[in-house]
Amino acid sequence: MPRPPKSRRICCYPDYWSFAPDQDAVNDTIIMTLDEFETIRLIDYQSKTQEQCALEMNVARTTVTSIYDTARKKLAKALVEGKRIILSGGNYTLSNTISDEINKKGSKIMRIAVTYDNGQIFQHFGRTEQFKIYDVAYGKIVGEQILSTNGAGHGALAGFLKNIEADVLICGGIGGGAQMAMSEAGIALYGGNMGSCDEAVKAFLNETLVQNENPTCDHHHEHGEGHTCGDHGCGNH
Repeated sequence: MPRPPKSRRICCYPDYWSFAPDQDAVNDTIIMTLDEFETIRLIDYQSKTQEQCALEMNVARTTVTSIYDTARKKLAKALVEGKRIILSGGNYTLSNTISDEINKKGSKIMRIAVTYDNGQIFQHFGRTEQFKIYDVAYGKIVGEQILSTNGAGHGALAGFLKNIEADVLICGGIGGGAQMAMSEAGIALYGGNMGSCDEAVKAFLNETLVQNENPTCDHHHEHGEGHTCGDHGCGNH
């Protein structure tokens, strides 16, 4: 029986998840997987060699060559034929830079993450410096912890939440790219919330917390000068 293909390691989730020509009529859609996107990011954007890319993705160079070739053909087809590109799925694992400060949650625990700022729900997901984590069992909070993030930007923060095994995110404003990342990560999103973190979690457990359908970053307020919710947090490592 053949062995299953080895998962490809990616830095973090992208900040942007779809790209389309600037016209009303878009001819069909191309799905680019996240491991294909990672080869484009590392080789074409960060100017790494295929050997360096293979090292970062923890696969053989021949595997990178194959993935990269497929990704470039998809990109070319989209550019020439005016097709929409959507990033989704793939055989990948996220780089895990989370320290041992948080425990594995176990099968009976639901983990809720809330964007945190001095007890209140922080309003800009892409700039979140801390999450308050609540572990819940049988409808009751059994553990609480405040964690500092080790990345900035939607993609890095979404990866952070995936790696700490969050099941639910409660936050204020959150951009469309981050919403896509939450969906890819399988994390239920409750955005567009304000006020006390503790009270929001209580409302969630009482099934009275509203799941806002449009929790964008300008839901409650305007951005400050120079702010962008889409800063990528992977860096050039």
